[in-house]
Amino acid sequence: MRKAVQVVGMLVFGSSVVAPPGDAQQRIGWTGGSPFERLDLPAATTIRTGAGRPGPDYWQQRADYTLVASVDTSSQLLTGSGTLRYHNNSPHTLRFLWLNLDANLCDPQSEAGVLSVPPLLFGDAVFDFSCQGGSGMTLEHLTVGGHSVGHRVYGTVARVDLATALPPGGTVELEMAWRWTLPEYGYGRMGRDGTLYQVAQWYPRVAVYDDVSGWNVAPFLGAGEFYQEYGDFAVALTVPAGYVVAATGTVQNPDVVLTAAQRERLARARRSESAVAIVTADEARQARQRAVPGTRTWRFVAHNVRDFAFAMAPDFRWDASTWDGTLIQTFYRPEATLWEEANRMSWVSIKHFSERLARYPYPHATTVEGPNEGMEYPMLTFVPRGGSREELYWVLTHEFGHEWYPMLVNSNERLYPWMDEGFNTFIDIGSVEEYFAGEAYGDTIDLQPLHLYALHALAGREQAMALPPDEQHDLFWAAYFKPALMLHLLRTEVLGPERFDRAFSDYTEAWSFKHPTPADFFRFMEDAAGAQLDWFWRGWIYSTARLDQAVAGVVLGGDSTETEIHLRNRGAMVMPAELALTFADGSKQTLRLPVEMWKLGPDFVYRLPAGRSLVAVELDPRGVYPDDDHDNDTWRAPASGKGPPGR
Repeated sequence: MRKAVQVVGMLVFGSSVVAPPGDAQQRIGWTGGSPFERLDLPAATTIRTGAGRPGPDYWQQRADYTLVASVDTSSQLLTGSGTLRYHNNSPHTLRFLWLNLDANLCDPQSEAGVLSVPPLLFGDAVFDFSCQGGSGMTLEHLTVGGHSVGHRVYGTVARVDLATALPPGGTVELEMAWRWTLPEYGYGRMGRDGTLYQVAQWYPRVAVYDDVSGWNVAPFLGAGEFYQEYGDFAVALTVPAGYVVAATGTVQNPDVVLTAAQRERLARARRSESAVAIVTADEARQARQRAVPGTRTWRFVAHNVRDFAFAMAPDFRWDASTWDGTLIQTFYRPEATLWEEANRMSWVSIKHFSERLARYPYPHATTVEGPNEGMEYPMLTFVPRGGSREELYWVLTHEFGHEWYPMLVNSNERLYPWMDEGFNTFIDIGSVEEYFAGEAYGDTIDLQPLHLYALHALAGREQAMALPPDEQHDLFWAAYFKPALMLHLLRTEVLGPERFDRAFSDYTEAWSFKHPTPADFFRFMEDAAGAQLDWFWRGWIYSTARLDQAVAGVVLGGDSTETEIHLRNRGAMVMPAELALTFADGSKQTLRLPVEMWKLGPDFVYRLPAGRSLVAVELDPRGVYPDDDHDNDTWRAPASGKGPPGR
């Protein structure tokens, strides 16, 4: 999902401890002892190893869908039917299934409807989780083998009781039929704008059953996004004949839905690294004026994806190019002139992330301009028109970054948004730096999370990142930019770029198409980087601990005695330290002190060898840390050259 935008050259925009949700809720938080004590993580098993990797007995469920749907643009009614083929790969016998009916957020009787969940203030944007128009999803029937199965709907989830229990290794086919009146504004993640439709959460989706929590059935309230199983999709969408459809998956009937000219242009685009116009601006404007009677059915297939979404309009401009065999597509209306650069932006984004994380695994990467603030689905993203190149690139690359987290590395967004939005925001900054290299926006973007700290990490009001999204008052900070700052500092100040980059890329590869938890991430990074980082996760994720490193004083030595530099950690957070030393002869020295300096307590003495006349000490000379009090970061020698320690 999208998040705040910056303008070139400027930013638009007590300590508490919390235990994370899930298996170790009461055990993992800081108990008030040493910040270096080990996190009490769930026990390692042959499913999830102590090295943070999927074990030999790792399992997860699979859900394959065959779906048929039609959209009536006069009534806004989507009617659908199809089959969910559910594979029980767990070692457990299942007597019921749970379905996610996220579209029921639009039902006045849903939890969100009854509570009238207030809009989320999100940086410079407001996310309204209500629905403007539309309805809840109505299940017409659910059957297995031609026989009806009992089900009960509870807000945004439904329990389906199976007549015959599903054993380990077994498969059940659930036939479904449903209808849903599409909202004009769908809780910030889908909707329509005139004749443009962006459609998601449009079919009943089976909930995740995993080894950590069993069935994951947290209600959809708006802020928390989606956690889903992987599978194959075969989808047939019937829409007005004049509409062009962009979707998850590959078109199976291009001879039916595309003109000969469009097919020829697509063939050229598959050989071109620069954009080829599949539908030109003039053609899009002409199509807008032309009424085409009847309907047309578009057929798509997608393999090993966790969801399926689509967009449709009669007047799309359509550009395409190719990077390393992946078709890069952009769909936008003629008025969205900034989008003439969007295909190149998309091309660079997919290449950037592929080269640094894991190769993009799907046949196409498509983005669609429209009314949403920004949202991601497998192979398909929704991005707003944008008011500047910088704004457009930020949201576009952010949504494409989600193709890695969580479309590829599929963490539970309903519980751990920092593993999704936070990881993505962190990698987005590097993408912006590459695209805008040499421009003020690209050259300063890495400072944004640090600059946002003072505005959002407010003592007594900040919440721990570990809290689920529905409990966050400032999701913009806790889910997006604080985790980005955390990972930036882990990379640059704790591990170093080479050590971090290899571990983070290996983590992405190891957990691709799987369901990692926070404990898996912690263990993997420590194992791959060769570092114990409990202190780091505890301070950044499970508390709102604050950093205040100080130069407590200096005892000057002489020709035969050491100089003592007294440092103090005044805050609850521990981090490594960097010292800039200046000597009487004008020479300078920079010291990088590892975090282990604080293992004996909040006071540390660095002993400078005898014979050097020290005149100044500065902590954090590059200004990389969110230190609460920079006034206590420096020391200067008294004019006499001798004197008591400064405090």
